[in-house]
Amino acid sequence: MSNYDLIVLGSGPGGYVAAIRAAQLGLKTAIVERENLGGICLNWGCIPTKALLRSAEIYHYMQHAGDYGLTAANISADIDAVVKRSRGVAKQLNQGVTHLMKKNKISVHMGDGKLTAPGKLSVTKDGKVEELTAKNIIIATGARARDLPFAPADGKRIWTYRHAMVPPAMPKKLLVIGSGAIGIEFASFYNDMGAEVTVVEMMDRIVPVEDADVSTFLEKSLKKQGMTIMTGAGVESLKATATGVSAAIKGKDGAIVNGEYSHCIVAIGIVPNTENIGLETLGITTTKGHIDTDPMCRTNVPGVWAIGDVTAPPWLAHKASHEGVIAVEAIAGGHPHAMDPKNIPGCTYCHPQIASVGLTEAKAKEAGYDVKVGNFPFIGNGKAIALGEAEGFIKTVFDAKTGELLGAHMVGAEVTELIQGYTIGKTAELVEADFMHTVFPHPTLSEMMHESVLGAYGKMLHM
Repeated sequence: MSNYDLIVLGSGPGGYVAAIRAAQLGLKTAIVERENLGGICLNWGCIPTKALLRSAEIYHYMQHAGDYGLTAANISADIDAVVKRSRGVAKQLNQGVTHLMKKNKISVHMGDGKLTAPGKLSVTKDGKVEELTAKNIIIATGARARDLPFAPADGKRIWTYRHAMVPPAMPKKLLVIGSGAIGIEFASFYNDMGAEVTVVEMMDRIVPVEDADVSTFLEKSLKKQGMTIMTGAGVESLKATATGVSAAIKGKDGAIVNGEYSHCIVAIGIVPNTENIGLETLGITTTKGHIDTDPMCRTNVPGVWAIGDVTAPPWLAHKASHEGVIAVEAIAGGHPHAMDPKNIPGCTYCHPQIASVGLTEAKAKEAGYDVKVGNFPFIGNGKAIALGEAEGFIKTVFDAKTGELLGAHMVGAEVTELIQGYTIGKTAELVEADFMHTVFPHPTLSEMMHESVLGAYGKMLHM
């Protein structure tokens, strides 16, 4: 039996970061992983999808070389080579996490972990069982894609995101069910790579968690790129055949539309990985399958903590990492700040990108705020025009009484790199004057952030 101060179950961006922080604080730490160090994010999620999207972005620019005064002839895409590059990026990151475990003297136990009693966890690998003990255990087992109950993914014609990252063939006509971040990113990737893409969303707009203005703009942009978007629609039936997928889709008018597709990606949410890890044995409470925690990531059982996608939303890698640090610092006797969900940014790497933090305009009004709203378009920014990326906008929502930044919402080129400026501002509780008095460099896309704030108060300069 091996004894530790802390055991982390799961090595995704929440788990491995928690383990590293624990080691830094002098805790004897072990991490348990059943598949690949780095979890879904590094191996099958955040990182390899961005590698795919980067290839699609370059392919898109090559096809539009003439817009930049350039000539590119005989352009083609090799989906196998694109996937190979993506897998290589994932492998590099996996090796990086392996190095970090060694560097920080964290014991790695490969196998299926299960809580067996307070402070005890078993690891099963190839029929052999190893017993571990620790005063504290962090559950960071993450989540997996949710299947359609009447049409589970087969990896051949009906895919989850994992199948979509290593396609057996390039889709010719692709159906994407769900328009959250995962669905829209894959729709964008395959559309740029040349597939005919249809997106079906049951809500009345795509990317429904985003500000309504962002949803409207993105839908228009994707349709302009050739996508078919069906909102307020649901898939009534889905059946894989030897040559493709047959789908019956009920539109917002109630009419059934039958369609034939080469492949289908199901992106309708996630299921937490809470089965067979011993939650019932210890009496750990859950809500809709997700583990309940307090602001310090404690469960209802002393000594057991939980972070990341296995807990409450938002289900984002950076949220999991930050929770890992909070939990470990609390375990080590510190007094970390609880995380405010309103200060967690969200990014979707479609084309064009979208990014946001805080309340949408509608949510702010529902909460009773009197708001001031600024909106600055990319077409008014010199750097955006020079880049040939003049489509998009930056929207800011302020409390009219206090000047507090309630939310920021962006759509356009590189906005996923810009949103952190507003995130820092929200975390630091800055008000409109702080943003106005900040000097933004020229020429940059970030100048639009300044202009949006100025616009909320009737002081816009370049529009």
